[in-house]
Parts: sequence; C-alpha cells; structure tokens
Amino acid sequence: MEISQSQNGDLYLLGEVPYLTAWHWQKMLVHERRENGALKDAVLLLQHPPVYTLGHGADTRFLKFDLQKSNHEIHRIERGGEVTYHCPGQIVCYPILNLRRYRQDLHWYLRQLEEVVIRTLREYDLVGERISGLTGVWVNGRKVAAVGIKVSRWITMHGFALNVCPNLSGFEKIVPCGIEKRSVGSMAQFLSEVDLVSVQRTLIRQFEHVFGISFNQPLLYQDLQALMVKT
Repeated sequence: MEISQSQNGDLYLLGEVPYLTAWHWQKMLVHERRENGALKDAVLLLQHPPVYTLGHGADTRFLKFDLQKSNHEIHRIERGGEVTYHCPGQIVCYPILNLRRYRQDLHWYLRQLEEVVIRTLREYDLVGERISGLTGVWVNGRKVAAVGIKVSRWITMHGFALNVCPNLSGFEKIVPCGIEKRSVGSMAQFLSEVDLVSVQRTLIRQFEHVFGISFNQPLLYQDLQALMVKT
C-alpha cells in the first residue's frame, strides 16, 4: 500500500560510515524529532565496514565465535531481532520517520520496508518474497534483506539492509537473524551484472513511492556532520 499524502524529507547519501558513527547520528536525529515533531523525516543510506550487531534481546548462542577471544567488531543495540552482519556491498537504509504522518502500526511499517525491497528487486527481474512469521525478504529461498527497527514515540530508527554485492563470508560466523537452515544471499548471486549505485537509485525511487515521500537534492556525509556539530 502506498501513502496518498505526499511528505517532504531529507535524504542523506553517506557512503561508508563506521557503525558507531551512524548509530550516534540516528539517535541524535530521533531525539530532535521527539523534541520537535514538525521536523522533516530523514533517510540515511550508507554502507558499513564489517560489523556484527545484536538486537536488544538477541541470544549470543547465534554467534559461532567466542566473544571474549574475537577481534570482530560487535555491538548490542536497541533494535529488535537477533544477530546480523553488515559489510561493504550492502545498502543499509535507516529511516527516521514520524509514523504519526503515516500509520501508527509497527506491523504495517515492517511490511512497508519489505515492500520497498520487493519493488526494488522487481526492477531487476528478481522475485522478492516474504515468509510467513518471519521478517525480511527472500529470493529463491535465500535471505537478501534483513529488517530490524526501533520506534520511540512513533519516531523510527534502524531499518533494513539489502545485500547487493557483498562478500557473504561474514555471515558464515553467525546464525543470521537466528534463523536456522535458511541461507543468506545477494542480488549478485542471481544477476550477471549488478551495480550498487544503480540499485541505490532504484531503492530511493521505490521508497518515495511506497511512503509517499519526496526527497530534494540528496545531502552528503559532510552535511550531516555539520548538522551534528550544530546540535
């Protein structure tokens, strides 16, 4: 379902950003919008260096390495869900939305995020599917997009990660999202050629359609840095 009422929002194209930096930015943007509900929605699109994240209630048994002896970067954060992995070649989308402008329904919001991915995949002749009882998007039985959110006073943070052309070996060290016997995949596995920048443009367009939001000129890393300095 698309939103009929058009909103205006800020889009940040940030390139590769350390996880803790992006996490800090999200929390600052959420705080500002909790204090001032008139602020525009924002969407951060980026990639992360290799990093593992655990949801607030995630079980460490889904890690296949010893936390005490590992050099992997890993963070427990406030989103829902189990452990996942981020790395270059994956588009990470962090929407900072005020759901009062859309629908105050978390189930609906999760399905909308999945719909953005499904429509993006469709433009590359890939059939993205949902699996009943699970969150995310699959292609031919492989999970190509993970979704995990946090909502505070109806302001969203975290979001989804779409595997475009990453090195998937990092997923072998975890049970992704705590789902046994289901493999992780990427768009590159199903396409002879795939361009991350092209996929990002498609994803932006589909996000606008699904959420009824319009983005002006994209803002860049330095724009968000400047904004954070002011606050």
